[in-house]
Amino acid sequence: MMDGVQEVLSRTVDPKAPLKGQEFYELRLDDSDDIWRPGFIVTQAHAKWSEINQQVIWDETESEQCLTYDHAKQRYEARRLALAQQGFLYSDMDPLL
Repeated sequence: MMDGVQEVLSRTVDPKAPLKGQEFYELRLDDSDDIWRPGFIVTQAHAKWSEINQQVIWDETESEQCLTYDHAKQRYEARRLALAQQGFLYSDMDPLL
């Protein structure tokens, strides 16, 4: 069993930026808890500001099953790169400057 990896990516590193108009992605890499499908799960969840609800709403989640940790790590990094190319460059795991 491994410790999971979890990070939130955004387009700003400013902790004082208003939530209004922002969006985020959460990336996770976890052990599968399904005994019939062992391996690892890579999950990408999207959240954005909702004018109607006046709060951040999580609105879509994608998951993929990988048999090995190495494959799961590659898929995690591929998703992270794709999000960075869309402008989601700032991670809550990166040290602040």
